[in-house]
Amino acid sequence: MTATEDPVLEEETGPVAVACEEKMVPEPAAEVAAEAEAEADQQGIDFVTLGMFIIDEIEYQPSAPPVKDILGGAGTYSALGARLFSPPPHAGSVGWIVDKGSDFPPDLEALISSWGTSVLLRETPERLTTRGWNGYNGQQNRAFRYTTPKKRLTAEDLTPELLASRTFHLICSPARCRELVLEIKDKRADLPASISNGPGKAHDGDDDTAANHLPKPIFIWEPVPDLCTPDELLNCTNVLPLVDVMSPNHAELAGFMGDDGLDPETGEISTRAVERACEQLLGSMPLQSFCIVVRAGEKGCYLARNGGRKRTHKHKSKRKGKKPSALLHGGLRPDTDMEALFAGLLQDPEGSIAREEIEVDPGIERWIPAFHTDTCEEDDTDSVEEEGAEKGTGEQKRRKGKVVDPTGGGNTFLGGLAVALARGRGIEEAAAWGSVAASFAIEQIGMPTLGHDDEGHETWNGVRVDERFEEFKTRLAFSC
Repeated sequence: MTATEDPVLEEETGPVAVACEEKMVPEPAAEVAAEAEAEADQQGIDFVTLGMFIIDEIEYQPSAPPVKDILGGAGTYSALGARLFSPPPHAGSVGWIVDKGSDFPPDLEALISSWGTSVLLRETPERLTTRGWNGYNGQQNRAFRYTTPKKRLTAEDLTPELLASRTFHLICSPARCRELVLEIKDKRADLPASISNGPGKAHDGDDDTAANHLPKPIFIWEPVPDLCTPDELLNCTNVLPLVDVMSPNHAELAGFMGDDGLDPETGEISTRAVERACEQLLGSMPLQSFCIVVRAGEKGCYLARNGGRKRTHKHKSKRKGKKPSALLHGGLRPDTDMEALFAGLLQDPEGSIAREEIEVDPGIERWIPAFHTDTCEEDDTDSVEEEGAEKGTGEQKRRKGKVVDPTGGGNTFLGGLAVALARGRGIEEAAAWGSVAASFAIEQIGMPTLGHDDEGHETWNGVRVDERFEEFKTRLAFSC
């Protein structure tokens, strides 16, 4: 993780790594990469992140040993979130960039290749790989610093295939977000017709100078915490019309408002402060349709979007029909048929009256819980009697933590959310995808373990992602 990237989706409970043994199906890295490239060519890219790749070193105080050479950075974790919901043959729909310095560990390259994504691995032997130090004190407060020079990504780094992505994850300041969105849109407009995303792409021999038919991209903006201040609030509101989703964590959102986002009595995350800040941002731009997704640790995430009117027409034919002969000429008379007079303005080419239908969009104001709601699960093996309860009737069950290391949870959340939006899901279901994706990222130090079950289905930490998502849908009590 970088100093400007959000590390927290759910509260951390301790620095104890989770060891998961899985039945692995080894494949040569070159073969996996070739398959990913072929998949991307067939179906296009759903997700691209401009977050950085970083090799992390994590140091805990006072007793736990440090952990080195861990995959990290906003780019890595957001790509993980998208990849979790993209098992083969869809793994190639996830795009990201990794700059390999002269010190790049070979085992990390093998791990990255095993995911089968459309990762752009670039050799940069003249430099060291971007590395970062993460330190946690006894209260699990995190400190960060770069230990080698960082390499930031720009729109110039995107290949034509990556530029054609359906969604883009940006983690930056408001001013840089504006620059990136405009640059990406300009470069997409200049792509040849042979670059198309998914079915219907141009065929060999087509005119490359013709306009492409790429859909409107979806931009997910994650603001950097250092510039989430009241001084940047105006820049923030100016960039909101350019993005589809703004996703700060609770502290970053509060920073724009000059607050800390905490309940003064309990010191916990204030859900009311989150709702109030979203209401203020949406109220300042009532005609805009962007969505705010606030990541609020163990509280889950809050979704907020303005309501309004959806305009639809029964008839969408673009053919221009002849004016009906019933049109009258000359001045109005007492016996003038007014309906016939205006029929030429109201009738469509088929002769029926085209009436506008207005559907009201109520907007969204909803909390989605975190998957690990209380960061622990029941342990039935050793229970004790509850004090004051009758013998044998009340038990206080010991519980063990499920959240081991929250680093990267927020970035992973956004990768899952973005790929859901790319595939046509609504924002509420997309947030559920994000919550499930984040749950896998925070169950261990570093990346979850990719494997396969006895039936050949892909698993992460021994669990199928689709099964965990179905469990979460049942808990949320809504149908996706």
